[in-house]
Amino acid sequence: MRKSKKDRQETLKKTIDENPFITDDELAKKFSVSVQTIRLDRMELSIPELRERIKHVAKRQFDDVKALHKEEVIGDILDLQLDTSAISILEITPDFVFSRTGIARGHHLFAQANSLAVAVINDALALTSKAEIQFMRPVRSGERVVAKAKVMRKERVRTIVEVNSYSGRDHVFKGVFTMFRAHGGKERVEG
Repeated sequence: MRKSKKDRQETLKKTIDENPFITDDELAKKFSVSVQTIRLDRMELSIPELRERIKHVAKRQFDDVKALHKEEVIGDILDLQLDTSAISILEITPDFVFSRTGIARGHHLFAQANSLAVAVINDALALTSKAEIQFMRPVRSGERVVAKAKVMRKERVRTIVEVNSYSGRDHVFKGVFTMFRAHGGKERVEG
């Protein structure tokens, strides 16, 4: 049995609040309605389209990246709490995939995760010394990958960062990165 329009709209608003990156297609499937119905509901509720929601999230205040320039981060940083956590989003375009299969090249997912692991480090210099990675499922052109980095352990010159990447609800990549920090350049990085 379908929900009433009012119930659907209340649940829709809550769903978008919880996951601002959800697409109209995903919402239509979730609510068993057409994409047009979702768009009309969003308009009535004054909820902007996905691109505008992403821009809004990206404009929120967060810490500045220290270990590299923002432009060097693969994907768009949506949240950054130095030495704690970070989130980025990467749109998989046709340029990122193998032409024959339409599957994203793994180095793009790795680059997104690795650059986010560097960005979360609260230091002027951070280098990846080790990475244990696992690709969970193929990602295709048109998908949006959200990478979430979390600092798991911080030692004197090393920080362990776990990055999990998702396309929708699907876990597509996992990486555990061991990062060397230079402590603001005061200590020499050996390696």
